Amino acid sequence: MNSEARDLDDGTVLRLEGVERRYGDLVILEPSDFAIKPGEIVALLGPSGSGKSSILHMAGLLERPSAGEIYVNGQPASGLSERARTALRRTSLGFVYQAHHLLPEFTALGNVALPRLIAGASEADARREATRLLSLVGLDGRLHHQPGQLSGGEQQRTAIARALANRPKVLFADEPTGNLDPATSERVFDALLGLVRSEGLAALVATHDHSLAAKMDRIVMIREKKITAA
Repeated sequence: MNSEARDLDDGTVLRLEGVERRYGDLVILEPSDFAIKPGEIVALLGPSGSGKSSILHMAGLLERPSAGEIYVNGQPASGLSERARTALRRTSLGFVYQAHHLLPEFTALGNVALPRLIAGASEADARREATRLLSLVGLDGRLHHQPGQLSGGEQQRTAIARALANRPKVLFADEPTGNLDPATSERVFDALLGLVRSEGLAALVATHDHSLAAKMDRIVMIREKKITAA
């Protein structure tokens, strides 16, 4: 059975097989395997500089691996054209970063609706879905506020809702609460987990925070430049 068929058979939505990342002579990741199934929330644990962001960028099709293959919904992605990779990201993958990257001239509703509009949805559909997602993260009373009128935690919850606007299969989060104070961080992270679970997504969350990692279904770690089980 080939790798593509195996990925389809076992229900995984994301698989890395023998994936490596090098920058010249600098080895970031040695050959590693990883897979995640729908509804599973996995912590990617490691100290700063260990390669967590590089792994997310490869798995999220933002960078190509130096070797190995990445499958999204059973489809091998490493050999796809940039246009095809962009289309696959748009339909199947969502991203949340440490910084919220909201557009300051748009309201919370406008920021969350925008990805759906870009994907070709009608304005009514985009606004309806944005309203639903913002309500799920507790921001139904802040729909028409611009980012500058929102607290740091509210901005990040808006960014989480935006990442789910196109109903992705996998959510990638890179230190999503790293810019927040501990109390706000916990509230935002609980909102992220609640939304991911209610939507039935798979999620890969990079963090160096062991207490946040413990809230997830499974932990993988970066040890000696390889992805290993905790």
